[in-house]
Amino acid sequence: MADEQDSSTLYTVELVLENEAAMIRFAEDIALALAKGDLVTLKGDLGAGKSTLARAIIRTIANDDFYEVPSPTFTLVQSYPELRLPVAHTDLYRLSSPEELDELGLDEALESGAVLVEWPQQGEGVLPAPTIAISIDHEGDGRRLTMEVTAKAARRISRSLGIRSFLEKSDRHHASRRYLLGDASPRGYELITSESGTEILMNAPAMPYDPPVKDGRPYRQIAHLAENMDAFVAMNRLLREKGFRAPEILALNLDRGFLLMEHLGAEGVLDSEGKPIAERYVAAARMLAHLHQHDWPQDIAISEDRTHHLHMFDRDAMLIEAELLPVWYLPYVQGEPASADQTQSFEQAWDSVFKSLDNAEYNLLMRDYHSPNILWQDKAEGIARLGIIDFQDAMIGPSAYDLASLAMDARVTIPDELQDQIGAAYCDERRKLAKAFDEEAFRSAYAIMAAQRNTKILGIFVRLFKRDGKPAYLQHLPRIQAYAARALQHPALAPVRKWYQDNGLLQD
Repeated sequence: MADEQDSSTLYTVELVLENEAAMIRFAEDIALALAKGDLVTLKGDLGAGKSTLARAIIRTIANDDFYEVPSPTFTLVQSYPELRLPVAHTDLYRLSSPEELDELGLDEALESGAVLVEWPQQGEGVLPAPTIAISIDHEGDGRRLTMEVTAKAARRISRSLGIRSFLEKSDRHHASRRYLLGDASPRGYELITSESGTEILMNAPAMPYDPPVKDGRPYRQIAHLAENMDAFVAMNRLLREKGFRAPEILALNLDRGFLLMEHLGAEGVLDSEGKPIAERYVAAARMLAHLHQHDWPQDIAISEDRTHHLHMFDRDAMLIEAELLPVWYLPYVQGEPASADQTQSFEQAWDSVFKSLDNAEYNLLMRDYHSPNILWQDKAEGIARLGIIDFQDAMIGPSAYDLASLAMDARVTIPDELQDQIGAAYCDERRKLAKAFDEEAFRSAYAIMAAQRNTKILGIFVRLFKRDGKPAYLQHLPRIQAYAARALQHPALAPVRKWYQDNGLLQD
């Protein structure tokens, strides 16, 4: 087996674990930091706790405290390809010679997941250098662990241990951690269970800028995406002040990007089969109408020396998002990169459309107001029935944007009839709340925002496949194509509709 791992040790961690429960908590910290390609070696005498640690790591990845993890002592390898992160668990104690390692398929296992190796010394000279090397020694009734971490995993391990420290400083001393959700950004979420109940942890490291993509600026800056946790905290406080049901923040470390918040439950706006519950989508539309009755400041104070600024959803932001289509989606469809003429004509078509938004109504837009981010509060009433999360990328822009996000839910097929009901409910609520509401202008802006958003998403989902190795997003493409086609029927989108047709992306 070739040694392709980065073997430069960045730091060493030593700690004493007083009992098995502490060992299991440590295993959670390691498990939640593991990634594809990680090789974890476990050294220690018989009875030191190697198998206990390995079993707890696997159960954490499985999100199941009772997940069956048989010992690989006699089989040499036990594989768990069905887990969120596939794991191969190996015990080399009975290995006859290091050369037998080639028959265990560890190279292949590292290509798709992580590998845990007990008794790694038996494969010395052939086993690749570990990403994480853990040595376990007896110390009284507990264990002393020494962990050497290479550059490949150092940041992930350090951050996971930092989360444990954050929880302890927040009086969650014996908290259990479980993976909850990872989205299309570096943010991650965990389910935290302790004496305080069940809560949600957000792990949101500061976002580094990507390389410049246009006019010397990176995509994140042009599109006004959140750079750190300040945006979430600012919007959370502002929404709650205005009477909307955002989760209560329970503990916070802004500098590290750790946040513990109220768990709003797991009941959303979809039924048990993943289909939209019409009444809840309609209620969510009416909640947006209430949100758009407020005036929203662009500068939100977080503390005496920290302020978050709500950017405008301007032409540059709208266009850089839409341009994900010629950069990623069009090459995927036509089998070759977009030509200079295709890119130029695309920008010209959208420019002419965006000009019609100059007189549109502008208000707060949360950017991803759809099923994954709306949690139904069954015991509440009115607008409080809609719990909302994931609003850190909020901006000031055309009011219609979030309604388009809801009615053309990227993750769920919303039938045309329900889309119409959602739009009608919003407009009806706006008329009840205020006399001055230009429905015709709003519906024109709605079509433009729906087309822009779905154009962007077509590009994003192909990018997630091509760049990030996440093919599951491709299953959503037919739905997004249908949404885009419907939005492009509006007369305001005529130049963009023609571009779609000319480039074979829209059937007559």
